[in-house]
Amino acid sequence: MKDKESVITGPAEDYLKAIYELELAGGAASTNDIAQRLSFAPASVTGMIRRLADHGLLAYERYRGVTLTKAGRRVALRTLRRHRIIEAYLVETLGYRWDNVHEEAERLEHAASEELIDKMAAAIGEPVVDPHGAPIPTREGTVDETQYCSLADLGPGHRVAVVRVSDDDPEVLRYLASLGIMPGVTVAVLACEPFDGPITLAIDNERISIGTPLATQVMVDMIGDTQAPSH
Repeated sequence: MKDKESVITGPAEDYLKAIYELELAGGAASTNDIAQRLSFAPASVTGMIRRLADHGLLAYERYRGVTLTKAGRRVALRTLRRHRIIEAYLVETLGYRWDNVHEEAERLEHAASEELIDKMAAAIGEPVVDPHGAPIPTREGTVDETQYCSLADLGPGHRVAVVRVSDDDPEVLRYLASLGIMPGVTVAVLACEPFDGPITLAIDNERISIGTPLATQVMVDMIGDTQAPSH
């Protein structure tokens, strides 16, 4: 077997990072899930999976999918740390908006050295989450893997704190910011219409409504119950 480091290219890091996130969401990652997440053809994904498995970074079980080995997990978390520190640094130090740092970090995460990332982290006070609320792995490779429910999972009468939002779509981030839905904000769920209808929220005594698909992208932590104000 060749040295593991020889296969850890930028694309390989992208694969390992994607598989880590798929595993976190629901166990072993299928070839189709990986292909969809990375926008690659399944055939090319199969080839990379075999290569990473040959180097001891993935474990493959037929009909079940792939999981990261300890070595693969280390690489994935190291890549996630670089990505999320870069995002935080761009926002905190260079004035980037939270909706335009993801793609920049995608490009920079494969080139930045661990020393540079550590210096960036120190310069902005060792953040524990990125601008979108995603946890930042430590230098030692530990990370908070708490799974939160989404706004779409809740019924009326709940008071919650926004913990994390999906950073996949810049337009979604801009829209959420315009509504005031960002990590750290407290939200009261007032009403939920059936059949994926709109969800009515209160933020700082202001009522807003969002669709169910958007609500699924907002992760929250329970604070308590609330009563909808009378009309």
